[in-house]
Amino acid sequence: MQKIRLQKMTRELCHELYKGWQNDDAIFMDMSMFKPFEYSPEKVDKYFDSKQEPTRILFAIMLEDKPIGEVQLKQIDFDNKECELSIHMQNDDFKCKGYGTEAERQAIQYAFDELGLEKVNADIIVKNTRSQHILDKLGFEFIKQEGDFKYYHLEKKKWLQA
Repeated sequence: MQKIRLQKMTRELCHELYKGWQNDDAIFMDMSMFKPFEYSPEKVDKYFDSKQEPTRILFAIMLEDKPIGEVQLKQIDFDNKECELSIHMQNDDFKCKGYGTEAERQAIQYAFDELGLEKVNADIIVKNTRSQHILDKLGFEFIKQEGDFKYYHLEKKKWLQA
């Protein structure tokens, strides 16, 4: 596997990423909401701008010098020392190759080491078995299922023991 790295997302990287984007039907519970992605500079600018907040860090997943996905630490709560993790890969060319697992591993390490957090949470839709597998591999603990969502968390002390 080629090495990937995380880089803080810039507007330019965001546009480069979304020019090759394909929506993934595995993340839609209601398939009536699923539509093929169409690149629009205005929509990408709006998306990028919406992610610029103090409780969120948006990273580009870089394979060499090309963005192949994004990973976010969001709802960062320094008082409770926790955040939520989410990931999206650009298209099927980059899935099932270990890139997402490594990107999440790096984001978790950043949350614990750089941000000083103690817990990382994640939620996924039930039918997204690929993400469930990654969370299991990384040591997340399943908490509960409510409706179409499963909820997980990973505590720093468990991460350090792995």
